Amino acid sequence: MTVRAEADGVRVVVCSGEFDLDTTGLLVDACDIGPVPAGLLVVDVRQVAFGDSSFLNALIRLRNTRPLALQGPLPKQLHRMMEMTGALPLFDIRDTTEQAG
Repeated sequence: MTVRAEADGVRVVVCSGEFDLDTTGLLVDACDIGPVPAGLLVVDVRQVAFGDSSFLNALIRLRNTRPLALQGPLPKQLHRMMEMTGALPLFDIRDTTEQAG
């Protein structure tokens, strides 16, 4: 996972690999780095190979506490899980870099 600050208070967290109960805490920690919360948090999920329900829960909790967008396109497994759980409409999904930042 990498974190970078962009203009206008945008924080981008790039996720890659697999996220489950043991690793999802790393995402939450990465999103909370820094003394001042970001204006917009962009979570880049394009390289997520697998995300379980704890990953989805973390994304929902983050979305409920700050402005959040997902940088896509979403991986098939994540898209399917979000669709099946009804969580897909909760998220602002941006498929281009210009839209994300």
